[in-house]
Amino acid sequence: MEPPSDSPDPFAEFPPLEFYPFEPLPNPTPTPIPVPPPPPVPPSPQNPSSAYNPSSPSPSPRSVGEAVAASSSALLPPAAAAAAASSKPAPGNPSSVPDASDEIIVINRESTGEALIALTAGFPADSLTDEEIDFGVVPVIGGIEQVNYILIRNHIIAKWRENVSNWVTKEMFVDVIPKQCTSLLDSAYDYLVSHGYVNFGVAPAIKEKIPAEPSRHSVVIVGAGLAGLAAARHLMRLGFKVTVLEGRKRAGGRVYTKKMEGGNKLSAAADLGGSVLTGTLGNPLGIVARQLGHPLHKVRDKCPLYRVDGKPVDPDIDMKVETAFNRLLDKASRLRQSMGEVSMDVSLGSALETFRPVYGDAVNAEEMNLFNWHLANLEYANAGLLSKLSLAFWDQDDPYDMGGDHCFLHGGNGRLVQALAENVPILYERTVHTIRYGNDGVQVMAGSQVFEGDMALCTVPLGVLKSGSIKFIPELPQRKLDGIKRLGFGLLNKVAMLFPHVFWGTDLDTFGHLKDDPSRLGEFFLFYSYATVAGGPLLIALVAGEAAHKFESMPPTDAVTRVLQILKGIYEPQGIKVPDPIQTVCTRWGGDPFSLGSYSNVAVGASGDDYDILAESVGDGRLFFAGEATTRRYPATMHGAFLTGLREAANMVHHANARASKKKIDQTPSKNAHSCASILADLFREPDLEFGSFAVIYEKNSDPSAGAILRVTFSEPRKKAHDGLKSDQHTNKLLFQQLQSHFNQQQQLHIYTLLSKQQALELREVRGGDEMRVYHLSEKLGIKLVGRKGLGPAADSVIASIKAERGKRKPASVSLATKSGTLLNKRGALKQKVVRKAKIVGKSGGLGALPGLNAESSKVTHDVKSTNQATPGPSETGQVHDDITKRLEESVHLADSITANLQLPVKKITYIDDQLVCDVLGRLCFASIWPCL
Repeated sequence: MEPPSDSPDPFAEFPPLEFYPFEPLPNPTPTPIPVPPPPPVPPSPQNPSSAYNPSSPSPSPRSVGEAVAASSSALLPPAAAAAAASSKPAPGNPSSVPDASDEIIVINRESTGEALIALTAGFPADSLTDEEIDFGVVPVIGGIEQVNYILIRNHIIAKWRENVSNWVTKEMFVDVIPKQCTSLLDSAYDYLVSHGYVNFGVAPAIKEKIPAEPSRHSVVIVGAGLAGLAAARHLMRLGFKVTVLEGRKRAGGRVYTKKMEGGNKLSAAADLGGSVLTGTLGNPLGIVARQLGHPLHKVRDKCPLYRVDGKPVDPDIDMKVETAFNRLLDKASRLRQSMGEVSMDVSLGSALETFRPVYGDAVNAEEMNLFNWHLANLEYANAGLLSKLSLAFWDQDDPYDMGGDHCFLHGGNGRLVQALAENVPILYERTVHTIRYGNDGVQVMAGSQVFEGDMALCTVPLGVLKSGSIKFIPELPQRKLDGIKRLGFGLLNKVAMLFPHVFWGTDLDTFGHLKDDPSRLGEFFLFYSYATVAGGPLLIALVAGEAAHKFESMPPTDAVTRVLQILKGIYEPQGIKVPDPIQTVCTRWGGDPFSLGSYSNVAVGASGDDYDILAESVGDGRLFFAGEATTRRYPATMHGAFLTGLREAANMVHHANARASKKKIDQTPSKNAHSCASILADLFREPDLEFGSFAVIYEKNSDPSAGAILRVTFSEPRKKAHDGLKSDQHTNKLLFQQLQSHFNQQQQLHIYTLLSKQQALELREVRGGDEMRVYHLSEKLGIKLVGRKGLGPAADSVIASIKAERGKRKPASVSLATKSGTLLNKRGALKQKVVRKAKIVGKSGGLGALPGLNAESSKVTHDVKSTNQATPGPSETGQVHDDITKRLEESVHLADSITANLQLPVKKITYIDDQLVCDVLGRLCFASIWPCL
């Protein structure tokens, strides 16, 4: 197979892109410029079904680099053209000389193709990214300057993609970019190079840009996986002194290619960790492979399935079950839409189990085994149990899926790791146990050695962060700790087998095997043939879901015996003898102390926001985080890990530059569903006053009249999740258990108010318990308790002041030197992003986008239309309904007894299709009044 660089231009058939400018807005907000939407490669997360209309007219031909007057009616909508015409300067007036902000440039006739190429790199065709806005690429958001910037940006990306082995320079564009746009060229080029969107990788022209001696600050990187290696190379090229600490004896992390060998000089390269490049359009690892001249092999769609007895599954039955499975996912999609925010606390598995009995009554054993195979494949795609995946957000990254084929790399992904690790200063067998960060720098401790630096980048897997094996001093913010806890980290294992010869045929890359035991769904359910890319007859069996966890303790001989039984059952009836393997390897990623799992997923209670939270730096730009679990767009992928390394390298440079110029960087947390509550939770971990159910925070040395935040906590004893459920309630049991569990967890309610420090001290002295204190607040002080969002901007200012004062209040950590790699004491698996549907599941089977969760659910009820189909009888649901409703009424009474401004509208239970849906109650409890709790 030829390298991708030799393939024809896939965008040559598209006409140039037409831009419609408008006047700059008075308020610099990132409002998109109204250009035609791009083609769906990949689809927009806001509108996954958006499509491009190739029939739109093209601008008239113009010379390369010629500017187009903004008043040209050919480029403006009628109204805007008329407005522009009316504002033209008088002829002959010197002020009529066109300004850069009044013209749209035409660089060449390939603007549409270039926009598509930029799209594969993650850039929208008609607006700026948040990262670009933060970088300040244009002085004013919106308007013609932004259009020109986007055209120049896209052109630079496309130019480099023509030959990724070259170093693209700014001078290459001077002749094609009008002089009045020179500042935009500087801005676009500097942004793209500094953030690693061009001129990255391992080509000789790029490697020679790394200076012989570092001239800038020192950085310690924890982990030599793809994220750590990408960051290290980028920082080294920019002149930073880098030291990489790796606990293993090798680089690559969860990307591990093992050379398997046998007699007669037989060998093969087995990818025991990450193995599939998912989408090659814009995939940075695909670009690195092109630079190395390594060919890629497309994973073919053909994937035959075999029954338990080894016979092939009938194609008609296969199609029937696959259609039914997709229909089930559609039902789950409608369920989550009707449930609104409650679906965050319900698992995908419980939703599927709720609807599954309806399908199960009409199928035979073979069809049910087929159905279970699809469930196993879904668990493989997410490296997580369906019972733990979030119904709301399990597929939140689908809109960002990179276009193009899914591929294997000839010779294994270890070739990429080897090239990226070349000349990077990596210290192996350094197990980090402590990271200390402060205003003066960082200290990273591995064994008895201490490595000091100006900044540190932590790239360890989420499983390691969850385990707490690395101690952070000071402790990470509660917001980040909560995100680490919420996200899921699943498991996938493999059995790699090198055979004397290929007996399974070379016309396919995958085949599947069904199970009749529901407890072993994911055990050797899918096989990958690497014979075409590994250099030898290599076959790998996958173990997913619950079976992957049991596999960790299964003796390797037993595992290989079971795999051979499956293969013999498939091929020996065809007259094909299955030989014994020459060498076998069984993975144990769950027991590996440097990974403790395979890759991340969105667990029940989590969302894509948690990936953003994990990506946030701490310690005023001293400690940074990268890895596949820190990107909401590309989690659980090798290219996602690589891109986060480039992202954090750019962030570290930004902070270093800001410190050098003594500028303060705005560290405002990203806006998401957890931010408001988590900031207060972090502060209230150490309240300044605490009495009864009341807690107060304020600045220690503040005036008595200074502001303070009061929090009141009230709760009821939690009831067991299974209370009110009869043993015969099998259909909706899982769903109801999780809904009730969600309800119970929300029984602790925090409400707040803003008052003065003096008033808080007076409140502490009120006698008669909490009831009298509430009375004193409302009747004597005229203060009402509200949810977090009800506090308003005045409280936000107080919270910010308290947070800043708390930072100064903590004792400073040990003064740190700025030289990285100095020894103070002398003595020193990236997730395989699957072909998400290896046995392809149609896109129609994906779950629809979840409605916005920030709606004022206290004022809006979700009306779900009842159908004419039968609904569960009262014997199955009545007791649960009564139990939840009764407890909601108790909650209303409890809230009312605290303060008169608390009200809880009890919502009705409705039905969708033939199953019960707990629209039940909006957020099911208090969030309908307190959206940010």
